[in-house]
Parts: sequence; structure tokens; C-alpha cells
Amino acid sequence: MSETALPLTATRAAVTPRSRAARVSLTALQIVLGLFYAFASALPKLIAHPSATESFDKLGWGHTGMYIIGALELAGGLALLVPLLDGVAAVALGALMVGAFIVNVTVVHGPYVATPLVLMLPLGLIAWARRGHTTELFRLVRRWAGRRG
Repeated sequence: MSETALPLTATRAAVTPRSRAARVSLTALQIVLGLFYAFASALPKLIAHPSATESFDKLGWGHTGMYIIGALELAGGLALLVPLLDGVAAVALGALMVGAFIVNVTVVHGPYVATPLVLMLPLGLIAWARRGHTTELFRLVRRWAGRRG
């Protein structure tokens, strides 16, 4: 048996139907959340939909704050779809949801106060499950920085 055949065989043996189903489910969750953030959350802010404009005007953040939050949500939503960036995107979007929850509780007092909390759960799951991608990304960034420095 060659050296290259052993890791392949070991890898195939380690992949059970349950782990395959978990990976597929996690990927589907990332796609759904990525599309949600890109279209349902970021798009109204980036096109200055009246509902988004009104909300940000009430906060006193105006159009600038609305566009910044929309751009962050769009970037995070797209990054959830990129394997090397998905873990970092989940952490960043989770942090954005912490901020959204705090603003909802302290300033808005609106009916959607639980939405950021609900979104933090799957984002936390993605961040944890894709932590290997995050480690790989940091390793690549360190290697790249070492070459430039």
C-alpha cells in the first residue's frame, strides 16, 4: 500500500453518513443566512428603503450609519459563502448582532428585539463548527505578513 492511499482511506473511513449530513446541513444554514443578510437585511439599507431610512433617522445615525451597517451585513453575508472566511464572518456578524440587540433594548424598544438573539445562535454554531477555517485563515495571514515584513 502506498503512502498516499493510507490517508485517503483513513479519511473516507472517518466520514460517516451522520457527519456528512451535519456538514451538508451546516452548509445549507450558511447559505440561508448568507442570503438573508445580503438580501433581506443589507439590501433595504443599501437602497435606502423608507423603512430602513426611518429606523436609522430615529436612531440619529442617518444615511451614513445605515449604509455602513448595510455594507457590513452584505460583506458578512457574502463571506459566509466563502469557505475560508465563513468562521470569521460568523464571528463578525455575531458581534454585529450583539450591537443590534443592545440598540434594540436600549433605544428602539421595538417588536424585533429578539431577532438578533435568534440570529446569534446559528452564527455561533457556524463559528464553532468552522473554527478550523478560521485557524487556517490566520495561518495564511501570518505567513503572508511574514513574507512582507
